[in-house]
Amino acid sequence: MERLKLFDRIAQGKASRRDITKALGLAGLAAVTSPLLPRPARAGDELTYFTWNGYNIPEFHPGYIEKHGSSPNMVVFGEDEEALTKARAGFRADLAHPCKVTLGRWRDAGLIEPFDMSRIPAWADIWDELKNADGVTTDAGSKYGAGTWYIPWEWGNASVVYRTDVATEYNNNHSWEILFDEKYKGRLAQYDSVDGAVLVAGLVAHAKDPFNMTDDEFKQSKALLEKQRDLLRFWWTDQTTVEQGITSGELVAAYCWNDAVVRLKKAGVPVEYMKPKEGIFTWFCGLVKCKNGPGDVNAAYDLVNAMLEPRVGKYLIENFGYGHSNKKSFELVDQATLEGLGIRQPEDLFKTGIFFAEMDNDVRQKYIAMFEQVKAGG
Repeated sequence: MERLKLFDRIAQGKASRRDITKALGLAGLAAVTSPLLPRPARAGDELTYFTWNGYNIPEFHPGYIEKHGSSPNMVVFGEDEEALTKARAGFRADLAHPCKVTLGRWRDAGLIEPFDMSRIPAWADIWDELKNADGVTTDAGSKYGAGTWYIPWEWGNASVVYRTDVATEYNNNHSWEILFDEKYKGRLAQYDSVDGAVLVAGLVAHAKDPFNMTDDEFKQSKALLEKQRDLLRFWWTDQTTVEQGITSGELVAAYCWNDAVVRLKKAGVPVEYMKPKEGIFTWFCGLVKCKNGPGDVNAAYDLVNAMLEPRVGKYLIENFGYGHSNKKSFELVDQATLEGLGIRQPEDLFKTGIFFAEMDNDVRQKYIAMFEQVKAGG
């Protein structure tokens, strides 16, 4: 169980360097140490990289180390809002690693600038569905002018894990509706998040756009959440509790991410990760080039290119359970491993998936207020 907790903290970006080292040891891998905080300049410190806690490991940029002698200076954050707030407050980095849903706010705040795509040869190998996502590239007619603002790097899904030996009627009928099924009252769990609750209710209510629902769709979603509230075993904030509940049989189904399913299957628990008929949620994160970065611009492109190498994608897939943006990474991973992770056919996932979108602030605040009211019993 300690192993599960360690890898869950890594997946959620909450792991410390000590956690990463220990987790790699549990996985039988060697870890190369790199500090979490800024340090005195040395050979590889031509730039500062601002990334998620848990992603600041040398295994994600070996090509950069081979060229520069060491990792760049890596500074970490725990979640997207923290990163954006720190950048707005004046923290200067050369590259940052936010998730796509915050890209617009980084750009609107004047914090980033377009990449010189002639210096990123692997761009041709990035999944089309990622590099063609809204806002990644803008044209000359936009208010931002022409440019590519974002380099996708890793991606994953949000869906339902369920016990195939219990909820047998869902084995060939994948649907988010299981999380609202009265038959399993007291044996369901939902992520304690607007993205993990309100958006799911929107899908079940058949909202045309769950990220900006009509008044009627919003009312239907609230009613569904009120129903769900009385069916749940608990709202979760730590995915480990889901894994424990599914393993013990306390839970039949729950919202979760890819990595939990990987661990449950490895433990021999009879589970499946749904591809709901209403759609599976897909998220992705990547790199932005900070405006007026203090470091060497050549080193910045060296880091981007190192992170896009297929061998790095192989490491990410096999050890974190997430997909890499470079298609060639998948050619290096055993097909059985990809099948077990549920990402053997990324194109199909992208086609049926619903990419998390950046909501207008007014809409998000409306969703938050409603969700809190539902949880409070109002």
